[in-house]
Parts: sequence; structure tokens; C-alpha cells
Amino acid sequence: MDETLQELESLKKRLREMTAEAANNETILKRTQARELSLLRADTLAQLLRALALGLRESYLLDAVSVVLLDPQHEIRHLLLASGDRPDEFKQILFVDSLVGLAPQLSVLHKPWLGPFVGADHHLLFGAGSNLKSAALIPLPRKDRATGVLCLGSSDPGRFTRHHATDFLAHLGAVAAVCVENAVNRARLLRAGITDFLTGWHNRRYLQQRLKEELARAQRRAGTIACLMIDIDRFKSINDGYGHLAGDNALKEVAQRVDTQIRSMDTAARFGGDELAILLPEASANEAARLAERIREVIASEPFALTAEIQRHLTVSVGVASVSPGRHESDMKAVADRLLADADAALYRAKALGRNRVQLGAG
Repeated sequence: MDETLQELESLKKRLREMTAEAANNETILKRTQARELSLLRADTLAQLLRALALGLRESYLLDAVSVVLLDPQHEIRHLLLASGDRPDEFKQILFVDSLVGLAPQLSVLHKPWLGPFVGADHHLLFGAGSNLKSAALIPLPRKDRATGVLCLGSSDPGRFTRHHATDFLAHLGAVAAVCVENAVNRARLLRAGITDFLTGWHNRRYLQQRLKEELARAQRRAGTIACLMIDIDRFKSINDGYGHLAGDNALKEVAQRVDTQIRSMDTAARFGGDELAILLPEASANEAARLAERIREVIASEPFALTAEIQRHLTVSVGVASVSPGRHESDMKAVADRLLADADAALYRAKALGRNRVQLGAG
């Protein structure tokens, strides 16, 4: 009789454990489904990256979350910049040219890896100074290869172990990978509508939107934003003398040379015709003028291949203006229009004074 009672108690205990485990699994499932829905609902690439890094950390009560994204052509970073977000603001997102070298497991990671946090192996994934004891590395699979890794870290050594099931985590990784791919594709489509096909730069519509955003940022930080207006000297004579294809070739190479001089945080746009504009956040008028002088020099330094047979030296004129929006400024569109007008007026003074020069305007 005692043995029967003991066996009954043992069965009751096991039933309670199984019930608790089932309830815990249900909680995890609901939490996972809620988090996956938040990823699927992200409207922009930036929103998705924040949902992956910050959202997962809060949802799963983790000590650290980072996301490694394979970005060998820097396309994801460029798409973020094009949408007005700076990649360096996403501290938990690691944009890499290759997964090899970050951690030993990543080169052969085909399914979630769970185990103890090893500083020598994992510090590049989570950063220095973290007091982590266990980690989960979840591949983001697309077309038989990992396009990134979702890295979860905990100060609890028992949170992620080799004995835990990985089905939930594998599913999360697959959903995250699809979401990243979809967000990148949406960003590509959006960029196509704000990009000049000839130079590959942004168009005027995007520039004006970006300018309002940068002015608001400058106002919050009591900073300055500068603008360059660049015009190819005697560009009409190129089209008239050698044809519009030669003019297109000249404009494309001018854009390429300018690209070598500006920062990743700057915004370059084809403003209209042969007129180009560069927005320089956190730059004074003097700093912008020095950059404009470097641009003028790099344009004049080497001849341009207008056609396969014809090369010609070209020059540019550059107008420079800057503005520091005060706290009292409420109409950012008016401030933006004033900055563009000042830079344009400076450009026309540069051309009137003989071309191939940099002219400072109001600011």
C-alpha cells in the first residue's frame, strides 16, 4: 500500500511538473508569436532593426541582444542613410562584410547554438564589459545560407544550455530573416523613387525632405548645417558640341569624383540639370568651404572622358551657405528654402566672378 501511495505521489509530482512545463511552453509560444508579429508589422528597415534588438531584449528579459547582418556591399547601411537613419545609431546592430572572424561558431552555424558565454569567443558579438554567462546564436537563414545572426545573451548560466530545445529559436530566426529581406526590398523600392537614374544620387524631392530632417536635428542639438551648390561650368557647350551622351558622361564622372570627397553622413543630390547639391550636417560654413575647394580641385585635376575619343578638362563653380536654426524657428520649410536660396545665390556670384571658384554666401 505504501509503495502504491508513493507511486501515486510520484505520478502527481510528475503531472505537476509536466503541467508547469506545458504552461511555460505556452507562455514562451505566446511571447514568441507576439514578438514575431511585431517584426512582421515593422513598416521600415529602421523600425525592424529596433524591434529585433531592443524589442527582443525587453520581450525575453535578456541582458544583451545584438544582430549581426551580412552586408558586404554596404547596401543595408546605404538604405538606412537614404531613409534618414544613421547606421552608427544602431549600437546593437553589427554590419559586417563577412561572418568569419566574429566568433568560431558562425562559420558553420546552420542551426541555433546554445551554451556558455566564452569571452574569447563571443566578446565581438556583444561588446566588452558584459557580464554574460550563457548565449544563444541563431542564424538568419535565406536560400541555404545565413544572412546574419541573432545573438541573445543572459547573465543566468542556465538560461541557454546545450540541453534546451531550439525549435522556437530556429523559427524566430527564420521569421527574422524573412522580415529583414522584405524590409530591404521595400527600402530598395522606396529609394528607386527618390534616386536620380543618371548619377545614382538622390533627387531634389528627397533632398528637400532630408534637409528638413537635418534642420530639426541641428535645432535640437544647437548645431549647424551647411549646403553646397555645384554647377559644371559651360556645361551647355558640352551638350551642344559633343552631344547629350557626352554631357551625361561628364555629369556621371563629376558625381563620382565628388563622392570621393564627401562623408557617409552627407547627402548628395542632383538638384536639376547639371546643378548638384550637397547637405553637410554638423558642418560650419568654413568647413563646408574647405570641402568645396577640395571638390573644385579634384574636378579640375584630371581630364574627363566625354566619349571614347574625346577628353576635356572641366571645372565647377560652388556656392556655400550654412544655417544654425534657433530654438524660436518653427517653420523648417522656410529655413530650408532660405539655406538653398543662399547657396544658390552664392553659386551665381561664383559664376559671375569668373567660374572655377568657391563662393561663400549668407550664413
